Amino acid sequence: MKKFASLLLVSALGGVISIGAYKFLSESPEKVEQASVVEQTSYIPTNFVNSPTKTTTTNAATAGIDFTVAAEKTVNAVVHVKNKVTRVAPRSIWDLYNGTGRPETQIGTGSGVIITPDGHIVTNNHVIKGSNEIQVTLNNNKNYVAKLIGTDPNMDIALLKIDADEELPFISFGNSDNAKIGEWVLAVGNPFNLTSTVTAGIISAKGRDLNEGDNLSQSFIQTDAAVNPGNSGGALVNTNGELIGINTAITSQTGSYIGYSFAVPSNIAQKIVADLLEFGDVQKGLLGVSGGSLNAVVAERIGTTETEGFYVGKVFAESGAEEAGIQEGDVIKKLDEVKISNFADLSGYLSSKRPGDVVNVTVMRNDDYETLAVTLTKEERANSVKLMNMQLENLSKDDASKYEIDYGLKVTDNNNKQLYQELGITPGYILIEVNGKKVQSAQGLQNFIDSYGEDQVRILAFINPKGQYERFIFR
Repeated sequence: MKKFASLLLVSALGGVISIGAYKFLSESPEKVEQASVVEQTSYIPTNFVNSPTKTTTTNAATAGIDFTVAAEKTVNAVVHVKNKVTRVAPRSIWDLYNGTGRPETQIGTGSGVIITPDGHIVTNNHVIKGSNEIQVTLNNNKNYVAKLIGTDPNMDIALLKIDADEELPFISFGNSDNAKIGEWVLAVGNPFNLTSTVTAGIISAKGRDLNEGDNLSQSFIQTDAAVNPGNSGGALVNTNGELIGINTAITSQTGSYIGYSFAVPSNIAQKIVADLLEFGDVQKGLLGVSGGSLNAVVAERIGTTETEGFYVGKVFAESGAEEAGIQEGDVIKKLDEVKISNFADLSGYLSSKRPGDVVNVTVMRNDDYETLAVTLTKEERANSVKLMNMQLENLSKDDASKYEIDYGLKVTDNNNKQLYQELGITPGYILIEVNGKKVQSAQGLQNFIDSYGEDQVRILAFINPKGQYERFIFR
């Protein structure tokens, strides 16, 4: 049981992992502007920010690179996506308390990629999240209302479907594992509902994690092709016109492009699409280990000169890793033929796999190398979890609708005297954040507890039964 030294702050406002499986924490929600109708573009400003610097790129024409074929293959398959979100916004403190207010509509825009001739479209989840209606405009200015097939919020991918009277131009998936640093690429988007826009650049890095240290399943392709607000969900293609990524994020202090943009690799996006079409949700395979990226500090501690790889801190019981013989202290260097330098490499490759797939894991143990065949196991999702002697359960659809959230855990029992009697956290409270990050599921919170322990909890945020936000900071 966690001991609390003191309560620093209580505010009320109106209003770990098993590798390759899932994440339970994510970025905080963007603030929604209060206006009757708001026209805005969608993008992700990340917390990975560099000072703006001037960048230069070798002219592709002088290098003999021809982008015209790739552009011709792709521009007509990239669409403009518009979502409408209508919600009741409180106009006063009484509206907030009574749950009443004035309906307001927010309009968000982004891009999407047609991937089948019958109208399946890939875009970012943040482009269509919370929408009441999704509209798609093709490059020939035809408009359609799209149906949402499914989403993977963890990887920020959504799958849409439109019904057209004719076969549509589409982009074929390429193999993102074969993409190389320094390779020329095109970013294709339709941000302003005019026609598709093409920019060129090179792949700057692979396996990029924008939230290093949070153990989130991120593994982006980084490029210097210009991607601006509204390009989210557009295509990153190679010079053959093959889809190797879905443009998702930019780094910026202003919300505009300054030299770096990031795309979800096509192998991950393709696997998500296949899962959504076949199973209705994303099938996530577990390797069965937790740990972190190997670096100089960890290398010194374990007595090795290697500074790249994934250090295994724990092997979970009855997992594929345990059955295959992976041990605590091993350093994972390769998955199949893919080099593993850090956590992002590991999580990115496993995100393209399903339960039952066999992965050849090359580990370094006592400076010797061994390759073990690991069968990925299926994620068993817990419906409830205990934290600090509080019992919490996954949020019901009724509660999610009532509080207008799609994440969080409901407190069903509280035997923690301090939390219950002194702070007033009673059954009915909704736990929405731990250490400033969203709580997505009971299973995700359990993984956090297993990996780090309850003594790493510093901040808890709740929505109380009146719909108010309460935040507690402990030391």
